[in-house]
Amino acid sequence: MRILIADDHRLIVEGVKLKLAELDSDVEFSVAMDVDELRQVIRDEPAPAIALIDLTMPGSDGHAHLIETMASLPGVPVLVLSGAEDSRLMRELLSLGVQGFIPKAYSPEVMLSAVRLVLSGGVYVPPMMLLEGSAAPDVSAASHAETTASLEERLRKLLTERQIDVLRLLSQGKPNKVIARDLGISEGTVKIHLAAIFRALNVRNRVEAVVASRRISGL
Repeated sequence: MRILIADDHRLIVEGVKLKLAELDSDVEFSVAMDVDELRQVIRDEPAPAIALIDLTMPGSDGHAHLIETMASLPGVPVLVLSGAEDSRLMRELLSLGVQGFIPKAYSPEVMLSAVRLVLSGGVYVPPMMLLEGSAAPDVSAASHAETTASLEERLRKLLTERQIDVLRLLSQGKPNKVIARDLGISEGTVKIHLAAIFRALNVRNRVEAVVASRRISGL
């Protein structure tokens, strides 16, 4: 399997290669450090199974290099790498046809999971975008209420009722021992629920889970 990585930061490229090497023992990489190199790689090397492309690499003009890559590699999923965490930007890029958006601040494990999801035919949507929804700033109160209800419904599809109970108490700043006491379960069971919550929300720790939960009304 060949993976195309286009980014001008050598440390990021090497970090991505190191983590994605876990996908397969025979994985190979094509690397481009700017848009001209990206065009050359697309022209001269075998088509990759997936492409991870920096949003603002040298030679880029807005999103043109992404659109050009998707046109040149039909059928190859494109994942955007970016230092930005702007949900409006994410929506814009997903509407253009990219298969996912990975903020560079996310952990290598999240990136690996995102790539696996996309390779299996899915689309990776960052948790912050999933939880914020797509309402514009000037939506009416009624529309906002509908959006909030929709987000809560989405969250309930990701988590069980008990996991939502744990998440609610976690968002109140309660430690595992208190959560266990309040819910009448063991601390070990709380830890199991937390691990499932982290996986479902694609977050790395308690703090990120709390941030995510507080974007949902009622939690």
